[in-house]
Amino acid sequence: MVVCGDDGLAHRLAGELRGVYREQVTLIVPPAGRSVRQPMAGRARAASAALLDRVVTAVNRGNGGSDDTVAPGERVMEAAEPTETVLAEAGVARAAALALVYDDDETNIRAALTARRLNPRLRLVLRLYNRRLGQHIEELLDQAAESGSGAVAGRGGSGADASTTVLSDADTAAPALVATALVGTSKVVDAEGLLLRAVERRPPGPGEVAHPGLCTLALLSATSNDPAGDEGAEDSGDQGPRLLPDAAAVAAATGRGTVVLEQLSYSGPPLPARRGGPPFASLFSRRLRWSLAGLVAAVIALAVALTVVSQDNPLHATYVTLLDLFAINEPAHHMSTGRQILQLLSMLVGLLLLPVLLAAVLEALGTFRTASALRKPPRGLSGHVVLLGLGKIGTRVLTRLRELHIPVVCVEADPEARGMAAARRLRVPVVVGDVTQEGVLESAKIHRADALLALTSEDTTNLEAVLYARSVRPDLRAVLRLYDDDFAKAVYRTLRTAHPGALTRSRSVTHLAAPAFAGAMMGRQILGAIPVERRVLLFAAVVVDGHPQLEGRTVGEAFRAGAWRVLALDTAARGDAAVADAQGSGLVWNLPDTYVLRAGDRVVLAATRRGLAELLGRRARSAT
Repeated sequence: MVVCGDDGLAHRLAGELRGVYREQVTLIVPPAGRSVRQPMAGRARAASAALLDRVVTAVNRGNGGSDDTVAPGERVMEAAEPTETVLAEAGVARAAALALVYDDDETNIRAALTARRLNPRLRLVLRLYNRRLGQHIEELLDQAAESGSGAVAGRGGSGADASTTVLSDADTAAPALVATALVGTSKVVDAEGLLLRAVERRPPGPGEVAHPGLCTLALLSATSNDPAGDEGAEDSGDQGPRLLPDAAAVAAATGRGTVVLEQLSYSGPPLPARRGGPPFASLFSRRLRWSLAGLVAAVIALAVALTVVSQDNPLHATYVTLLDLFAINEPAHHMSTGRQILQLLSMLVGLLLLPVLLAAVLEALGTFRTASALRKPPRGLSGHVVLLGLGKIGTRVLTRLRELHIPVVCVEADPEARGMAAARRLRVPVVVGDVTQEGVLESAKIHRADALLALTSEDTTNLEAVLYARSVRPDLRAVLRLYDDDFAKAVYRTLRTAHPGALTRSRSVTHLAAPAFAGAMMGRQILGAIPVERRVLLFAAVVVDGHPQLEGRTVGEAFRAGAWRVLALDTAARGDAAVADAQGSGLVWNLPDTYVLRAGDRVVLAATRRGLAELLGRRARSAT
């Protein structure tokens, strides 16, 4: 396995492949103190690449010498950019899979095109933020793989499981961060038309029976304060969270919260994006709308009164009233007194209509003029979520929050940040300023907020913002994005001790995203991941063929507590509608325990990281 990257995701992914899947990994990272070069064009790129293509191998130099600081089974190489020379020296031509997880989309795409040319049978996993571009690149690389594999087979080679998977760490982590910040929010996995929703439920009260949902995915920690101090990590002991428990464990777990699967179905095509521009209701203020409504009511009343007085047709009476309203009707000199009074009242209403129409025009022009500008937090806003940072992660989280119709106020120091355009489009209030400066959080109405999401790329900035917010409001629910696990544990313990009545959570984007990238490198369709305290539960689509733990066994026999559990059968993949549910869907989620899994079945299962590695890991390879 070859992993190329320039941030924490590359190191986390290499550790996942090495520690969980027991794979031999070659890790390519930039030289110490150097980041990946910015994209260049023309000769400048070619000349600079030629100068920087010298690779410094950190381990395995000479006759097998190794560095004691590198974990066994891992080879680390330093290179400024994954050029053809670098990839060839890393052994891409003989590798089973290559992960390109640089922070720059262009760097990943260029390296993927080069790697596909070096090895058409190579399995590629790309990290791309642009989802639409990712779909086109995935199709392009798969077509190149088919052409290249055909040429290799014609020369006597063998076909391979060549595939391309495009993932986004932001899309993987955003639902988990949103669910962590909001009590009662479902943890949703939505991939390739498959919708899975898991709900965290509190422990039932005395005399209550917890609803199991479709199935119980996890038992939460036995106590609100984790005895190991790791907030439900894998080394929390018996009191920590238990993933995929059996029925006996669920029945014996009294006083524990649960994570249950509540919905599993096919989702329809995404709704078309709403066109830009302010909605109609926002064109006019509330006072102006009431004024217009009052004038309309007055016109209707005058038309009814004229119908009664003149015994005229209601439609003709309305027409005459409008003529009087706009002062284009003849004076009623020789008519009845009632008709003359109604004409005077209509003219008076017409005089009142002129300034109201002028005000409506001015307000509409002002609304359209400021539609592209950043909104400020409303004066009476409360019960909202304060989101710090509008980078890649913050932008995805903002979109998820607005999909749930949750009020948000964003804080961003860079006026040109990636998520500013999304904030304008969604009409979300934004406070531009450094969150560490006094008065910035107050402008975001932090004292009336329900939760704080600190998602900037700086750990110290996130920590400082949470500490200051807690000094303003001690019971504020806070979620921090922290990279270092040891630092996150220390922060969690300290904040939990200082503010026992407030909810504090620390989340690592790389910790949430790495299992999905590792599963894709193993050639498996990882649908998504959800956090269970500080552990991760994966959802994968697996073909039963070739897996003795599944093929020929019943659903009950295939279930292994703490490792994996079959959730649903995808009959659409096999083209068999005989066992489809009554709704005609190709997904059967209520499989009986006696159903026998056959060759050709495609199942959706939930698995732990180590369980998925055991079930889907490659066979032992001979040493080379």
